[in-house]
Amino acid sequence: MSLGNIIITGGASGLGAATVKAVERHGGTPLIIDRNEPQPSDGAVAFARADLADTEAVDSAVKALADRVDGQLHGVFTAAGIDSCGRLDDVPAKDWERVVHVNLLGTAAVIRSALPYLKSTHGTIVTCASTLGIKAVSDATAYCASKFGVVGFSRALAAELAGEVGVTTLIPGGMHTAFFDGRDEQYKPPPEAKLNQPEHVAETVVLALSQPAGCEVREMVVCASTESSWP
Repeated sequence: MSLGNIIITGGASGLGAATVKAVERHGGTPLIIDRNEPQPSDGAVAFARADLADTEAVDSAVKALADRVDGQLHGVFTAAGIDSCGRLDDVPAKDWERVVHVNLLGTAAVIRSALPYLKSTHGTIVTCASTLGIKAVSDATAYCASKFGVVGFSRALAAELAGEVGVTTLIPGGMHTAFFDGRDEQYKPPPEAKLNQPEHVAETVVLALSQPAGCEVREMVVCASTESSWP
């Protein structure tokens, strides 16, 4: 079963980039939305630049990519995400709010724009939450708020779109990506931490995207066996 044409947000790096390659390996066509252009080494992949906090830019990016495949979108994976660690009264308000804008409102914006296409193909949406969307920790109020929001949004969306568009919530644990780069040491995984490789998690995204119409993987927790943030 071909995956078809799949929009992947955050597809220029991390889990998004790993999923781009996984979709290609499984015969699909990835379409990337990101603030940054994919590396030339990643090959010629359709790309539209957008900041997920800018709803109008997101809508334009989705439409531009859909036009490139004659409106035939078969899936969306919302991998893009950011964080701003620290106590609520220490993180600048704009930084805190941007985490929610990108992670939660950006997810909703991409899906809203893609829905007309996905309904016509009976496609599949895979949202990206986090183990910190089901377990709260200190110094992560923005990230937890956004990812708990993604879980709630996805569950409501699955009920809303039942029988029209598939909806899967991916709940990943920590991965070996650049997501932790640039943080204070206290907010980085310790050297002995056991994290997943993003290419392994990407295979679970493909699993969700490749389900037959009417058969849906509702939620997936995918983490290293010694993941400290779950359960």
